[in-house]
Amino acid sequence: MAKYNLTPVDVEKVSTKYRTISTKLPVPESLSIFARLSESEPISMMGQPPIIWDKATGFQVFDKWGNKWLDWSSGVLIANAGHGREEIINGLNEVIKSHLLATYVFVHEKRVELTQMLQAISPDPKNYSVFILSTGSEATENCIKLAKTYAFEKYGAQKKYFVSFKNAFHGRTLGAQLAGGMDKLKTWIVDEGKTFIQIPFPDGYKNVDTSFDLFLDTLKEKGIKPEEIAGVMTESYQGVGPDFMPKEYAQKLVEFCKEHDIITIFDEVQSGFGRTGKMFAYEHYDIKPDLAACGKGISSSLPISAVIGRKDIMGLYAPGSMTSTHSASPLPVAAAIENLKIIQNEKLVENAASLEGVLMSGLEKIQKKHPEVLGCLNGKGLVAGIQVVKKGTKEPDSEMAQKINERCFQKGLLMFAPVGIAGECIKIAPPLMITEDAIKEGIQVLEEACDEILGN
Repeated sequence: MAKYNLTPVDVEKVSTKYRTISTKLPVPESLSIFARLSESEPISMMGQPPIIWDKATGFQVFDKWGNKWLDWSSGVLIANAGHGREEIINGLNEVIKSHLLATYVFVHEKRVELTQMLQAISPDPKNYSVFILSTGSEATENCIKLAKTYAFEKYGAQKKYFVSFKNAFHGRTLGAQLAGGMDKLKTWIVDEGKTFIQIPFPDGYKNVDTSFDLFLDTLKEKGIKPEEIAGVMTESYQGVGPDFMPKEYAQKLVEFCKEHDIITIFDEVQSGFGRTGKMFAYEHYDIKPDLAACGKGISSSLPISAVIGRKDIMGLYAPGSMTSTHSASPLPVAAAIENLKIIQNEKLVENAASLEGVLMSGLEKIQKKHPEVLGCLNGKGLVAGIQVVKKGTKEPDSEMAQKINERCFQKGLLMFAPVGIAGECIKIAPPLMITEDAIKEGIQVLEEACDEILGN
């Protein structure tokens, strides 16, 4: 787990267009706030760079002591349209003034508007529908539920297995964790999930075998027949990287699932809504999933998620039997509507695609300066990750990744704590409305931090 130093230290003062650091870090006056929080909250909620957010606008985050960070986190891939967008605030104020704050699943008009907007960007608008929820974990849980329900009702109990991938992350609820591929996150689960199966993910670095034969061979080794599989779920890119499947692999996977009437699920919770230079990351593979789980960037603000899927699957449950207390609650729905309008009107998907070359070329330069430690670089659009390894190996070096991340924080470049299978991945995910010169400034800061920590 990431652990940041909470002893204030003198850091170099910074004053640029996008960054201001004028105090010790962490700010001495902030320590009492962290202390109070530790008395009322579990330690699990800590672990991010020690900044007390006061406001955030566009691609910058501010504390109340005069410091300003260039944001390369988007929260955690949330603020695709940027932080604090006036259009979203105005949409929320409109709903607040109407005094319509909660509706359960009673209908309000904006719910119709949002479901139609999401349906319009689905793989097949005439044959797909939309189920709105609150969190990404809820969305993936419902995808699992729908796939298993479809299989049981059509084929019976023998079609029971649910296949996902090693190193995957699908959320923190029970079903989502069972489908996840990180054993260290599942030690609390005993005698559950015997029908959940993980396959090595074809990332080409941690697992060098990227052939679809590995998928088929793994199933054979486990004694699982295709006709016994209810669903297959993958992140459109694995968040531990980002790690993408080879296009051919993804297409063969979908073909295999169609042949055996297996539900294909692509988890778009962190990859959707323009992050990779496509509205949805599965579009890079030229495939159409049966179900897609959405969240995070769907609103750039309030908690809301969705399952977008084939109508014949989504319609399996009778009225009132597949709902959630805050499904399509008025405020998150209003935020999502305005967010989608911004993404489309400001062509933020296209902006992410056009800035990919700027971001990746800058990161490649840094990686090539320190190739024995910065072991792998992947990215598309405005998401990228550098995996930090022990010199000359592929062994994760979480301590070194943490040092680089913390030095960037001290210089006014904000990223969330390193991710990955062992906390070795420096993840880069700025808001999609970021500018080219801000990307270049962030690259410069990261390069300085790497040079200082790793040596020129």
